[in-house]
Amino acid sequence: MKSLWTKFARWLARKMPKRLYARSLIIVIVPMVLLQSVIAFVFMERHWQMVTERLSTAVVRDISAIIDIIETYPQDPGYENIIRIAQQRLGLNISILPPNPLPPPGPKPFFSILDDFLSEEITRQINRPFWLDTVGDSDLIEIRIQLENKVLRVFARRSQAYASNTLIFLIWMVGTALVLLSIAILFLRNQIMPIQQLAKAAESFGKGQPMPEGFRPRGAEEVRRAGIAFIQMRERIERQIEQRTAMLSGVSHDLRTILTRFKLQLALSGSTVDTEPLNQDIEDMQSMLEGYLAFARGEAEEEQGIFDLARLFDKLAEEAKLRHREFHAHIEGGSIVEVRPNAFTRLIGNLVGNAFRHAQMVEVTAVHDDTVLTITIDDNGTGIPEDKREDVFKPFVRLDEARNQDASGTGLGLAIARDIARSHGGDITLHDSPLGGLRAVVRIPV
Repeated sequence: MKSLWTKFARWLARKMPKRLYARSLIIVIVPMVLLQSVIAFVFMERHWQMVTERLSTAVVRDISAIIDIIETYPQDPGYENIIRIAQQRLGLNISILPPNPLPPPGPKPFFSILDDFLSEEITRQINRPFWLDTVGDSDLIEIRIQLENKVLRVFARRSQAYASNTLIFLIWMVGTALVLLSIAILFLRNQIMPIQQLAKAAESFGKGQPMPEGFRPRGAEEVRRAGIAFIQMRERIERQIEQRTAMLSGVSHDLRTILTRFKLQLALSGSTVDTEPLNQDIEDMQSMLEGYLAFARGEAEEEQGIFDLARLFDKLAEEAKLRHREFHAHIEGGSIVEVRPNAFTRLIGNLVGNAFRHAQMVEVTAVHDDTVLTITIDDNGTGIPEDKREDVFKPFVRLDEARNQDASGTGLGLAIARDIARSHGGDITLHDSPLGGLRAVVRIPV
């Protein structure tokens, strides 16, 4: 029993809408529908059926009284007085017919509550052969009862035997529900909109975009508090990034000055000392310094812009020729995307450059649809063990035994690439490549 309930709960969770607005509407609509269903059931079961039964009983009682008068007190052949009394006092239009056979039973209506109650009461009170006609939209119902040597035909208004205000009740109930639902939708929309705006602001911050124009905390108190907390958090993060970038820029400037002095002293030292290894060390230090600064800066200050993937792949193809590497690129969908151009170029350049260093063949596939940009980079190199694929994204980590990195690397290439991807709201994952080496998959929402 517990497993069946678990399966049902999972199935219901899959079928439920995912958006907050739709779920809120369900929370409002379902109780209203259940409440009105219970009210309608109680009304139909207790009020409508009971009133219809009592009205039918009263009509049959009047007809039974007319039959008693006809059979107990002989009248003139025309029965004018009985017809007059039935019409004026009881609201029934009666006539006496020759003793012809009753018509055959007709089809019962789809909703035969009136037919059932009348048949039951005629059988109980009169107990004689009868025929009913309650079908149709007519305001009259016809009843024929077989008497001795005659047939009594009775026309009664439908409202005399049937609770005819049911339709009005249902119309009022449905109309009221629609009005309440419209009011609920209006209020829900006003309450959900601030949450959607907050989500949009958080998403833009995750992609490194500026705050949406006109955004400010609004809505319920809890939503306002969440919006204010988000703004304060964003300001703290931006301030921390600015302080980190400013600090490292100052350190970089000071270190560049020292490196420049080293170069000058080596140049003035003459030819008595072999300065080539020292110059190479200075170049390596300067390259490492630029890498550290780029990692700290993260290209966060760059604005979004239009970027052409085809042009980038053409440049990478030229670089592959210079490195004597085999390179293939393929684009599915549009080649134009909206990203931070310089940062995105560095992202793809780091990944492809890493593949160029450790493989002879590189394939790049870009799939651009309405929601996400996916770039897959495959190579035929030595690959990276699965248990170390997350470690390579840590700053300064170099897996020499796995990818045989060159001595000039700083261990920041993949860390910078993932930092850029995440600043666009995406990520980078590593897998085994069909070419035998490493596959890097970049997914960025667009």
